[in-house]
Amino acid sequence: MVDGDDQPTVLVVEDERALIELYVRWLEDDYTVLTAAGGEEALEQFSEDIDVVLLDRLMPGMSGDEVLEEIRERIPDCEVAMVTAVEPDFDVITMGFDDYLTKPVEREELLETIERLLSRSQFDDIEQELYALSSKQAALRSSKPKEELDENEEFSELQRRIDELRDELNTTLPGMDDDDFVAMVRDIEGEEADSNDDMPGGLE
Repeated sequence: MVDGDDQPTVLVVEDERALIELYVRWLEDDYTVLTAAGGEEALEQFSEDIDVVLLDRLMPGMSGDEVLEEIRERIPDCEVAMVTAVEPDFDVITMGFDDYLTKPVEREELLETIERLLSRSQFDDIEQELYALSSKQAALRSSKPKEELDENEEFSELQRRIDELRDELNTTLPGMDDDDFVAMVRDIEGEEADSNDDMPGGLE
């Protein structure tokens, strides 16, 4: 993991060579960038020195979902963002990623996501879980009609867990003075986070 003044290390796992080259150009000034063209190659390179993994889902051979499971087995606290053309479905609720980006991805969006993930590591377990669940909620809201979300029990349970975490944070951190964390959650949720219904109590 990143230490001292060393650049954070990002592992790009992507089977499209043109995208690998594009991401490297975007990231190489600020990060040490490693690349893998498939799941097996990614796991061969994976180690505790990796700070963030950018992981495609659809790849020949070992899928991104399988790679994610293996990463979580080896190093549970590694930050992983799925960067994929696969529109999120309700199966993402139980997946162990930390953020979900749908291609095509702009440079600024990718850089902001990496910075959020690196900053996320300084927060406690409750905040980290809230971050991950909020990213899943935001991904599904961007891809599913509201009526379908309202009728899905898994999504309702996701919302209940998010509400529980917010209540717990408001109890343990009265007033939510952690402006960096509040800003990160707002950034994930976009306009949704401006609603008082979505940001109760000290998270408003």
